[in-house]
Amino acid sequence: MNIVPREVPPRVSFALEQAGVHPLLARLLAARGVRAADELDDSLALLLPPETLKGSAEAGVLLAEAIAQGWRICIVADYDCDGATACAVALRGLALLGAGQETLHYVVPDRAVHGYGLTPAIVELARAHRPALLVTVDNGIASHAGVAAARAAGMRVLVTDHHLPAVIDGVVSLPEADVIVNPNQPGCGFASKALAGVGVMFYVLLATRAELRRCGAFEAAAQPRLDSLLDLVALGTVADVVKLDANNRRLVAQGLKRVRGGRMAPGLAALFKAAGRDPARAAGFDFGFALGPRINAAGRLADMTLGIECLRTDDAGRATTLAAQLDAINRERREVESGMRERAEAAIEALMPTAEQAPPALALFDESFHEGVVGIVAGRVKDRLHRPIFVFARGADGRLKGSGRSIAGFHLRDALDLMAKRHPGLMLRFGGHAMAAGCTLGSADEGSGVELFDQALRQVAGEWLDAATLTRTLRSDGPLALEWFNAETVALLEAQVWGQGFEAPLFCDEVQVLQQRLVGEKHLKLRLRHAGQERDAIWFGHAEPLPASARLAFRVGLDEWNGRQRVQMMIEAAA
Repeated sequence: MNIVPREVPPRVSFALEQAGVHPLLARLLAARGVRAADELDDSLALLLPPETLKGSAEAGVLLAEAIAQGWRICIVADYDCDGATACAVALRGLALLGAGQETLHYVVPDRAVHGYGLTPAIVELARAHRPALLVTVDNGIASHAGVAAARAAGMRVLVTDHHLPAVIDGVVSLPEADVIVNPNQPGCGFASKALAGVGVMFYVLLATRAELRRCGAFEAAAQPRLDSLLDLVALGTVADVVKLDANNRRLVAQGLKRVRGGRMAPGLAALFKAAGRDPARAAGFDFGFALGPRINAAGRLADMTLGIECLRTDDAGRATTLAAQLDAINRERREVESGMRERAEAAIEALMPTAEQAPPALALFDESFHEGVVGIVAGRVKDRLHRPIFVFARGADGRLKGSGRSIAGFHLRDALDLMAKRHPGLMLRFGGHAMAAGCTLGSADEGSGVELFDQALRQVAGEWLDAATLTRTLRSDGPLALEWFNAETVALLEAQVWGQGFEAPLFCDEVQVLQQRLVGEKHLKLRLRHAGQERDAIWFGHAEPLPASARLAFRVGLDEWNGRQRVQMMIEAAA
């Protein structure tokens, strides 16, 4: 483990401080690439203009016509939190813009039965609603067969997605939809390539409102307020772990403001209550680690319809019932995950006594693994070994389906592409991003399929990764000065938008360990001496005792007990 300090441009930090930014925050923001105070303005007026998103104007024209003509519209969702929030935003937004509730429908694939995206099987499900227009959210950019099937059935097709398009024989290939809106399609000059699927749908609604306004559907002063959707946009953006560039930070900041002010969808309020979180103090952490997993659990173990219905309902009582169901499913997901992690760790220990002996990449399979949880387990194992990891399970169709998580410096989808070229027939299909990807093996026999996949993955990793890349590195913000070690600092930091590509502050300093004990059987509770002061600390998920002196990387938070608040250090790593 290496803990290295972030570089802080002193002139930038000074300029931010001179512009009125808190001195500690100025240093933290400068280290994350903020160069001017106006970048901290989260007003909606500074969002990137919709007209710069390729296809959005055409999508607006198509949806405006659908609304005006009363077409039946079917949303094709995805089974993760981004897809669920995108579906709910589409349904709520189109209703706000004038679409009749009786014309709006949706379908969502069953992970185990239908697989991912707009497939011909999903088109058949959608046909039951007799739609004139099919709208994909968070999927569709690689759904050539599904789009063709929909158009053959007489439907218009609007694809809204943010994933990378398919590359066939070195050439980007797009489905023949009526309109495609995707910041990552060729020729799109939209400045934020990190827009989540729910963000793309929000921009399409903005473009639709502009087209309806141009057609005289309503006066500008009386136009529908689409900012009421930003709580859901923020949830999906954070939960999908997309990079929080300036545009995404504005979307999330606006969503958090609505939640903290109590202006949120009933489903979100119910999920906050089910998770035991206070919406008045909402932070990105709540979206990513409390609400998001509860929505995702439905798609992993049950039916994402539960998640979508929770997010789209305006009935507080129904929202409470659905949130309770999602909470119960999430508890089940944790139990399934725990068992899979134990079996995965046992398999790893049998292969290698220590993490240092781990190969450059690894694929794992067990007949008892659950298809819906392989991605989570791959992420946990990746975090432990700091290696690209794939975990496979047998799907309902008998095929072996895997989900992978990667480390910086190893583009997982590109690796799968190279493996497919070297080993034709190894995979039936694959797709994903740099850090996360999935595939279905061509052989249902685990003996030949997973072993060959494992060998091929290790070969590519051995070629692309070196010792430095395979060493876990944390970037810290250095020591936290005594003057900032207080509840006010915690509140200041919690009020900011942190996330992927804009990481929450991580401090690092030398401490003396005064006391340590296990709580809950797997968390290390500590009493430390830090900079001459005694501090409380906790290391979640860590049971190994620390030496008398240590260099620790930590975050700061508030520990509330019996109505009292105390600042505590939350340990992330020891150097």
